[in-house]
Amino acid sequence: MQTSTAVKKNVFDRIIDSIEWMAALFVGLVAANIFISVLLRKFFSTSIPDAYDFGRLMLGILIFWGIAATSYRGSHITVDLVWSLSNARLKRFIDVFATLVLLFVVTVQTIMLFDKVRGTYNDNVLTYDLNLPTWPFFAVAWMGDVCAVLLIAIRTWRLIFQPETLEEHPEHKDVE
Repeated sequence: MQTSTAVKKNVFDRIIDSIEWMAALFVGLVAANIFISVLLRKFFSTSIPDAYDFGRLMLGILIFWGIAATSYRGSHITVDLVWSLSNARLKRFIDVFATLVLLFVVTVQTIMLFDKVRGTYNDNVLTYDLNLPTWPFFAVAWMGDVCAVLLIAIRTWRLIFQPETLEEHPEHKDVE
């Protein structure tokens, strides 16, 4: 029985790590786009066609994949005055409740973002210079949101059934 739990845990951890690496990849792509665009403009008086559109669309992708990466770790901005003054049982209840609310909100957001993907596809929205379809960018952003739902669901599962597998509010660790 413990073997299957260890396998599931490793699969979950691999999924989590892969999603976090995807978020990091998009940070790099956005930074590279900005850096190359500035260099080309400054030294060669030219630009990447659709650099603005690519930057804007990749920033959207980055935001949704970033939501996925921070949602599982619980490293996003929190207001936890009540939590820090609570006993262990109430802290766990607050964590589970807050994660369930987050799961609901991000699930609704994911459904609405899919509507945006479908709308840009149906309306044939294109970039300015190269006339490339924008819906694939929206689809990649939507996949980040789907990953956020997946990670929040994993976090919720672990909070309820395997709380020992989660790091308890890393910002509250004692520094030695």
